[in-house]
Amino acid sequence: SVKAGKMPEGEKMRPCKQEEEQQQKEEEREGLIEFYSSYQELFQFFCSNTTIHGAIRLVCSKKNKMKTAFWSVLFFLTFGLMYWQFGILYREYFSYPVNLNLNLNSDRLTFPAVTLCTLNPYRYSAIRKQLDKLDQITQQTLLDLYDYNMSLPQRDWSSSSTQRRSSRSLLHHVQRHPLRRQKRDNLVNLPENGPSVDKNDWKIGFVLCNEDNDCFHQAYSSGVDAVREWYSFHYINILAQVPDAKDLDESDFENFIYACRFNEATCDKANYTHFHHPLYGNCYTFNDNSSSLWTSSLPGINNGLSLVVRTEQNDFIPLLSTVTGARVMVHDQNEPAFMDDGGFNVRPGIETSISMRKEMTVRLGGSYSDCTEDGSDVPVQNLFSSRYTEQVCIRSCFQLNMVERCGCAYYFYPLPDGAEYCDYTKHKAWGYCYYKLLAEFKADVLGCFHKCRKPCKVTQYQLSAGYSRWPSAVSEDWVFYMLSQQNKYNITSKRNGVAKVNIFFEEWNYKTNGESPAFTVVTLLSQLGNQWSLWFGSSVLSVMELAELVLDFIAITFILGFRWFRSRQKLSPPRPPPNSQDNAAFQDEAPAVSAPHRFTVEAVVTTLPSYNSLEPRGPSRDGEVGHE
Repeated sequence: SVKAGKMPEGEKMRPCKQEEEQQQKEEEREGLIEFYSSYQELFQFFCSNTTIHGAIRLVCSKKNKMKTAFWSVLFFLTFGLMYWQFGILYREYFSYPVNLNLNLNSDRLTFPAVTLCTLNPYRYSAIRKQLDKLDQITQQTLLDLYDYNMSLPQRDWSSSSTQRRSSRSLLHHVQRHPLRRQKRDNLVNLPENGPSVDKNDWKIGFVLCNEDNDCFHQAYSSGVDAVREWYSFHYINILAQVPDAKDLDESDFENFIYACRFNEATCDKANYTHFHHPLYGNCYTFNDNSSSLWTSSLPGINNGLSLVVRTEQNDFIPLLSTVTGARVMVHDQNEPAFMDDGGFNVRPGIETSISMRKEMTVRLGGSYSDCTEDGSDVPVQNLFSSRYTEQVCIRSCFQLNMVERCGCAYYFYPLPDGAEYCDYTKHKAWGYCYYKLLAEFKADVLGCFHKCRKPCKVTQYQLSAGYSRWPSAVSEDWVFYMLSQQNKYNITSKRNGVAKVNIFFEEWNYKTNGESPAFTVVTLLSQLGNQWSLWFGSSVLSVMELAELVLDFIAITFILGFRWFRSRQKLSPPRPPPNSQDNAAFQDEAPAVSAPHRFTVEAVVTTLPSYNSLEPRGPSRDGEVGHE
C-alpha cells in the first residue's frame, strides 16, 4: 500500500529547486573540461570574440544571407591576398639578398708585394747550345717561308759529340712539328686555274699529331704570332729537359736593378726573392717576406718604392719577346705573381709613377654567396705554395687535368706529386693533347671555372700610372755617367737602356666593401606583421587566437569521431555464444517459460478537496486510501 499525506507547497517546491541547482552546478562543472558541441558553435564563438577585424560580420548578419555571403567572400579573399604577400616575403627571404656596405678606413698601410721581371728570357748556360741550334732552324724556316734571312750573332758552333747528338734530336723533333703555311678557309676550294693567291691570303701555323697520326693545324692569322708560338713550344721542351730547375736560377740582380729605395732607405737582399719565369725571365719580388713587411708612414711618391732598372737587351732571346722594357705587377703577400694577368710593361727611357689605392672586399659565405674561406671546400688541389685565390685554383685545375689526360705536366705551372714535365723526347704527342685540352679549358668543358669559387676575402689594388721622360735631355749625360761608374753599365743605347719606376700609395684611406644580410629573421617577422596589420589590423595575440581555433577544431574532430565510434559499437547486435547452435533443438522442444515481467506503477497521490454536499462512503480516515 502507498500512503499519501498532505504537504505544504513550500516543502513540495524545495526538492525541485535543489534538483535544478544541482543540475546547473553539474553543467557548469562539466563546461570547464568539455569542448564545443559542434563546428557551428565553435565558429560562432570565434567570430563573436576574436580581435581579427571583419570576423564578427560573418555571424552578426546571419539573418541577411546576402551580407553574410558578401562578408564571407571578402574575408577569405583578404586572407588569400595576405598569404600571397607572405609567399613573396618568404621567397625573398630564402633568396638570401645582401646589402653592400662601403667603409672608408684611415690607417698606416702595409705596402704590397711588387714583382719586377726583365720581360725577356735569358740565355741560360745550361741550354745555351740547344737554343743556338733552335735559332739556326728558325733562321732556315723563315728563309723558306718568307725569304727572310734572319741575322744571328756570331757564336762558337763547335760542340762535343754529346751536344751534337742533342742537336740532331732537336732537329728531328722540330721536323715532326714544322712551321707551315696553308690557304685560308675561304680559299681552300679555289680551282687550279683560278686567280693567283697573294701571300697575305695564307695562314701560318704548325702541325701537331698524336700517336695515332691524328693531326691538326694550329694556325694563326698573324705570322709574328705563329713564329713566336712555334718557337715557344720548342723552347718549353728544351727547358723541360733540364734535370734540375736550379740550373736555370741565374740571378743577376745588380745587373738588372741599378737602384732600389723604399721610404728613402736603400733596399738590400733581405727585401726581395728571386724566381724564374719561362717567358719573362728573371723576376724579383719585393716585400714578400712576411716577417718584416714594409709599411707606408705617409702617402706620396717619396714614401714608396723607387727602382731604376736596366732595359737594354744584350743576351736575350728575340724570338720569344718582341718588346723591350720591364714588366711589373702589384699583388698581395702570399699570392703568386701571374704576370700574364695583372702585370703591365714599363717603357724604357720613361719614368713610370704608379699610384695605388687599396680596396678590400669581404663577402658573406654560406647561403648568401658561393665563396670559400680558404679553399678547403673546393674540389681542386692547390698546387701552388700560397694561399687560395681564384686564379690559383683555375691553374691548378688545368694542370691536374693535363696530368690526367696527357700523362705529363705543363711547364708553366707547379708540378704535382709523382708527375713530370712534358717533353717530346718522352711524351711525343703531348703538344697535340695540350692544345686540344686548352680549347676545352677555354670553353669550360673541364668545369674549372665552375669548380673554382671566389674567396670570401679579397685584397685588390687599384692602380693609375703617369709617365714622363727619364732622364731628361739636359740631365741624361751625367745620369748615364754615374750609372757607368757605380754599376759598370756599358752604355750602348741611352734612350732604351734604363727606366725608372715609382710605386706609392695615393692616400691613406682605403675602401672596404662588405656585405650584410638584407633580409634577416627580424626583418621577415616585421614584414609579416606589417602585412597582417594591413589586411586585418591585428596583432600577435590575434595570431594566437587563430592558432587556438585550429587546435579547437582538431580537438572537436577527435571528440566527434570518438563519439561516433562508440555509438556504432552500441548499435551493433551482440554476437551469439559459441554453443548457441547446439542448444537450438532443445530450446525449440522445451516449453517456453516466460520470466515474470517487472513493471513500475507510478501512483500520484493528491489531496482531494472536501465538499459539504458529499458524504464519506465509509468509515475510512482522512488521508488514507485502502487497497486490497
